[in-house]
Amino acid sequence: MARTLPVLATVAFLSIPASAFAEPVDLEMVTRIREEGFRHSQVLETARHLTDVIGSRLTGSPGMKAANDWTRQRLEEWGLEKAHLEDYPFGRGWSFSRAAVHMTKPQQGPLHALPRAYTPGTAGPVRGTTLIAKFEKESDFDAWRGKLAGKVVLFEDPFDFANPDEVDPREYTAEKLLELGRFEIPPDRDRAELKKRGVERAKFRDALNRFLAEEKTLAVINVSNRPWGVVRVTRGGSFEPGLSVGVPTVVMAAEHYNRLHRLISAGTEVELEVEVEARYHDEDEMAYNTIAEIPGTDRKGEIVMVGAHLDSWHGSTGATDNAAGCAVVMEAVRILKAIGVKPRRTIRIALWSGEEQGLMGSVDYVAEHFAAWSGPEDPEEKKWIRRDNWRGEGKLALRPGHEKLSAYFNMDNGAGRIRGIYAEGNAAVRPIFESWLAPFHDIGADTVTLRATGGTDHEAFLDVGLPGFQFVQDRLDYSARTHHSNLDAFDHLDRDALVQASVVVASFLYNAATRPEKLPRPPLPVTIPAPNPSTP
Repeated sequence: MARTLPVLATVAFLSIPASAFAEPVDLEMVTRIREEGFRHSQVLETARHLTDVIGSRLTGSPGMKAANDWTRQRLEEWGLEKAHLEDYPFGRGWSFSRAAVHMTKPQQGPLHALPRAYTPGTAGPVRGTTLIAKFEKESDFDAWRGKLAGKVVLFEDPFDFANPDEVDPREYTAEKLLELGRFEIPPDRDRAELKKRGVERAKFRDALNRFLAEEKTLAVINVSNRPWGVVRVTRGGSFEPGLSVGVPTVVMAAEHYNRLHRLISAGTEVELEVEVEARYHDEDEMAYNTIAEIPGTDRKGEIVMVGAHLDSWHGSTGATDNAAGCAVVMEAVRILKAIGVKPRRTIRIALWSGEEQGLMGSVDYVAEHFAAWSGPEDPEEKKWIRRDNWRGEGKLALRPGHEKLSAYFNMDNGAGRIRGIYAEGNAAVRPIFESWLAPFHDIGADTVTLRATGGTDHEAFLDVGLPGFQFVQDRLDYSARTHHSNLDAFDHLDRDALVQASVVVASFLYNAATRPEKLPRPPLPVTIPAPNPSTP
């Protein structure tokens, strides 16, 4: 853990010239937020409970259900109102309790591996000869038909230790922040081509799963894409009803996988014993988001939202991805309740599920409350691309709530300090955010960039023309080691960073909820007809 945060002088920022503020900022309220957040923080205890006590939180798993229930109860205890769970269709849940891989020939010894989510268990230890087989298209199946029964299959090339991915610095330097502030013109994106590739990948994955199961393959081994024993593991199989779950599949540490690959390539017989205890949870095919709010006053019908994804992968306890983000946004609303804030607009917190499967929880929430894309007309396409991937396709129907949302703020870039915010090309918010950050220059938050960032839940809002923002955070060990890996544990959280982030987020929420006007919006993605008042 990091050293304890010193009590910061809460009057230090009062020396900032008035010209630094492009719009009024209530510095007295900022002082109160800083005092509560710095002196009475509960953020680390919230993160500890989500990680050490509840553990991994794969969508649809018992851990995720426990996290939904606990966060709803905790927010209610802090005095937030309308704390509840909102459901959406998901599919089968999954969890595992044991995974072991041992080499039995030519030597004996353990190998480090974890199962891919949503693949079946082995029903006890299974043992088989190991071979290398590459599958890139369905025509590759013919060469292996009748040859995989009782075998353990290596699918991939060895990890290339000579050319590992470049690792981001742990913290932004002044030079890097200056560079981040320079806008880069985004490249063209061919949405039709991206959709086509997505459909093809989904079809091929299902066909491969069915082929391996029909051939009675014992197990599949993939290689982790990180060195130094880091095992990054996400999904295999399928959580979609009606699609094949395939065969037991594990991801192995690169150093161990590469040795197996070298031995087999040299003609040495390799035998492995694999055991995975896994189970499906089909009793409830819905997934849930945790929702609660601080009601507004004279503009309570308007909403400011903050959120983070509560779900995680199963290789560890999901600390930096994303118990940290959840703890920060929960602490932000706790701070506001503790100091008795009466916001003009309603402040609503959302803890999403299904983010790791494609932003499913946030996309469904946006579709139900704000606006929904109709998606592809072809039923066959809809079979392979769910609503979370229909974004930008078809017609966009606005809900009445679309006009009521002022902004959505998201936390999901690890456990580092907030250094600023991505304005997502929205030039009108830049001077506003610069004013809001001015009281926090002394704790490192001072950058507003018009660049966009993706891969997390604010995209669900942007895709329907709503202001959605993600904060700029120091990466720490997120990209290099903890993201989706077996190392994503409580020990890699930084108390100082979580406390700092909570205070900044709380201030942003207060400012957005009390300013005279809603925040400026990006352009609507298409020409939209007037909302239908009868739409829920």
